[in-house]
Amino acid sequence: MSHFPRLLRDLPVFEGLFDAFKLEAKGCDVLFASYPEGTVIPAHSHETENVGVITQGELILTLDGTESRYRVGDWYHVPSNAVHAARFEVETSEIEFWFHALPKA
Repeated sequence: MSHFPRLLRDLPVFEGLFDAFKLEAKGCDVLFASYPEGTVIPAHSHETENVGVITQGELILTLDGTESRYRVGDWYHVPSNAVHAARFEVETSEIEFWFHALPKA
């Protein structure tokens, strides 16, 4: 993940199934993530609503049974609790925004 600028590499390391640096903000985590060629993330869901932009490579995202490809500059959206899977046929980097549900008033 040396291609990220030093200030990003100095952020805390994300502890998960992929390599990322984590920037926390109120109601949102921002991940600067990298996936080696051949990475597969099996079907799963989470409470966060996610959007991301591909900065290098390509994301192959399966959502609602439909496979879509996202290339450099493309934004994607995964609704909260949606079952989805991802794979990366080439080395890929992205910026991911994980929005946490706001507490109900």
